[in-house]
Amino acid sequence: MSDQQPDKWWQPAVAFFARLSAWIAAPVIIGVFLGRWLDQRFNTAPALFLTSVGAMFILSMVGLLRETVKEFKKIDKDKKK
Repeated sequence: MSDQQPDKWWQPAVAFFARLSAWIAAPVIIGVFLGRWLDQRFNTAPALFLTSVGAMFILSMVGLLRETVKEFKKIDKDKKK
């Protein structure tokens, strides 16, 4: 380990955590605002709100699963080297 290049073993874990956090938060927040807007526009409270939050939650879970599987494959590939 040189003085100019510190050991950054923790960076992949932080990047993975950030990706998972984004998959948890972003779709649900978008679903909340989209659902509120749709309910106000079509006067359907709370049907479209609940539908959009539910759909975004499912999208969030699918994204989390894809990221996790991708990371496990990467780890498995690194182990085989």
